[in-house]
Amino acid sequence: MKIYYRIRTWIMLSIIVIFSALMPFVFSLIGGQEQSNVWEVTVLSMSFTFFLNIIFSVVIAADSVASEFSGGTIKLLLIRPWSRSKILLSKYISVILFSLLSTLLLFGISFLSSNIWFGYEGNLGLNSSSWSDMTYTFMTFGANYIELLLIITIAFMISTLFRSNTFAISMSLLILFTKDILLAILNPDKYEWMDYVIFTHMNLSGYINSSIGPGGSTFLFSIVILGVYYVVFMLLAWVAFNKRDVST
Repeated sequence: MKIYYRIRTWIMLSIIVIFSALMPFVFSLIGGQEQSNVWEVTVLSMSFTFFLNIIFSVVIAADSVASEFSGGTIKLLLIRPWSRSKILLSKYISVILFSLLSTLLLFGISFLSSNIWFGYEGNLGLNSSSWSDMTYTFMTFGANYIELLLIITIAFMISTLFRSNTFAISMSLLILFTKDILLAILNPDKYEWMDYVIFTHMNLSGYINSSIGPGGSTFLFSIVILGVYYVVFMLLAWVAFNKRDVST
């Protein structure tokens, strides 16, 4: 209720809808309607608009817990007959539901708009794998959402640990925009310890075209690494929230 009662939430969703609808039209003006197909344009559209989706989801995740502390409303929650764990879980679920809504909205509008301006015959060669264009699109969609899930989990954890939505947003976006630069400087092929750093494995889309990832890692290894970090992030948030003194 707190998420969807705020005007900013609907402004963010409206921006996602507008950009998702406009991007296929822009591609039709630039590249021509006969050079690519619906699935390729949907992927290209998502590659631009997904950054907006991540930013907006991070804002919601960072504000979820921190705003309760900054506004003093956390005390009103804790006097209710629910455990702290259940309150924190409900907060996290609400963040996940928003990210799912925004992501599905982004994909749905992009796909519908692509159908207006493009057909299914063209081919830009965007998909260099043996997968069909439809399968490639959905796999890219899934890989993008996993990255989004990790980023908002980091934002949620930082928000819980430091009770500052500004710090949580700043750190999460810093990770989003610098992780590729970090990988370029600390190449996993040269530095073996980078195989165990989360940034190396956050972008799973590379496994769509190749079975070998950064530093020679496999898809299963990347999933395990991401799973371990995910559990650690959630445990840190849970411990901090349950141990936090709100008497002052």
